[in-house]
Amino acid sequence: MTRPRALVFGYHEVGVRCLSVLISRGVEVSLVVSHEDAAGENIWFGSVSALCARAGIPCITPGQPDLADIVARLPSQGVDFVFSFYYRQMLPEAMLALGRRGAFNMHGSLLPQYRGRVPVNWAVLRGERHAGATLHAMVARADAGDIVDQQAVPILDNDTAHQVFGKVSVAAEMVLERSLGALVAGRAVMRPQNLAEGGYFKGRKPADGLIDLAADAWAIHNLVRAVAPPYPGAFLPLQGGELRILRTWWPAQPPDQSPLVNAAPALLAHAGKLWLRCADGARLGVLEAEFDGAPLDAGHLLARFGTQTLPLSSNH
Repeated sequence: MTRPRALVFGYHEVGVRCLSVLISRGVEVSLVVSHEDAAGENIWFGSVSALCARAGIPCITPGQPDLADIVARLPSQGVDFVFSFYYRQMLPEAMLALGRRGAFNMHGSLLPQYRGRVPVNWAVLRGERHAGATLHAMVARADAGDIVDQQAVPILDNDTAHQVFGKVSVAAEMVLERSLGALVAGRAVMRPQNLAEGGYFKGRKPADGLIDLAADAWAIHNLVRAVAPPYPGAFLPLQGGELRILRTWWPAQPPDQSPLVNAAPALLAHAGKLWLRCADGARLGVLEAEFDGAPLDAGHLLARFGTQTLPLSSNH
């Protein structure tokens, strides 16, 4: 039986894991199109290009893939499938049509939820209890094609987006492994998405990590873990510098019900621990923080600022 041939667009950890599935399951990967790592980006994930080098698979990293160039590099028989595994650009319909038996994308959410960019970070930010990976047919509209299969993973109260992304990467590997046989055999049963049940989300920038001091403790905790390292982190301007809150702990301590207690947002040093008092009066345990790049804990708060209660304001 002729081995199925595939053209793969891939990057990031999901790209590494899903390409590994194709290699292990005997798919002939004719060409991989990946990205050069961006200058200044924190590269904490696996390299698709390095995997291709080890496996002897041709890999190119053009800024903008050219259809004629791609076709020229493919075997004369063409390819059966086009796969996109965390590739960062939308593929035009002419590129999708190169796969005689279909073009499929692995998306890091439970579609139709969280179509678009950085779905894991958005799911954590919005306090979701589950994330996941979805294999779906690619169409002209982003993340809108019929679903082949998907796998949910839990989001626990103190999971960071990085930790959830690790789970989603494994889920992606499971989904492709589970679905590949049916795709190759032409037996995959796909179901259409109801896009009204989900939404499209844009990308996020480091500036989006600014903490809203009017938010309650749960919302701030979700922001902190959604952008925790290796992402840029949640931050506040403070006394001419920058306070970065990198890890917090849930459940928060409930607010003191005494009417005499000032519930304004503040950093607190109490019982040898650092706390963030939020607008709802609840106190989040701060597990990791920095001020101007230097570690900040309960002892540092007193030594650096001369107080155990440091008021916080959006006007700093």
